[in-house]
Amino acid sequence: MGHHLPLTTETLWSILRETIDDDAVNHMVWHYLGYQQNAETQEWSIVDPDWAAAYPVPPDFIESRPATVKLTRSIPAENKQLLKTQLGFEGYTINELTPRKTRRATAVNWLLSYAVIHNISLD
Repeated sequence: MGHHLPLTTETLWSILRETIDDDAVNHMVWHYLGYQQNAETQEWSIVDPDWAAAYPVPPDFIESRPATVKLTRSIPAENKQLLKTQLGFEGYTINELTPRKTRRATAVNWLLSYAVIHNISLD
């Protein structure tokens, strides 16, 4: 369960291009949100009281709109444009737009924001 992808520009583009499966995207976000799974009991824990109250078990961000809305709200306003400013990602075209792609883009935006806040280099 401890597998998660490195937080790099390449990984983030892989999420946007859908070359990484939903499961891996979820695990990455869970990891950086601070979810931890007890190897013996398989039970989840998270330190953030807000997330612990709303989602004691980590949500599927690709399937759950409410969870993604919560994730979006947790991105500081000054970091909302990082997809464009940091990745040069202009968004999906209208005919590409699906809830799944939108939620992946949200996950990437949140991960970018996390990297900025925690001074993580994406190279």
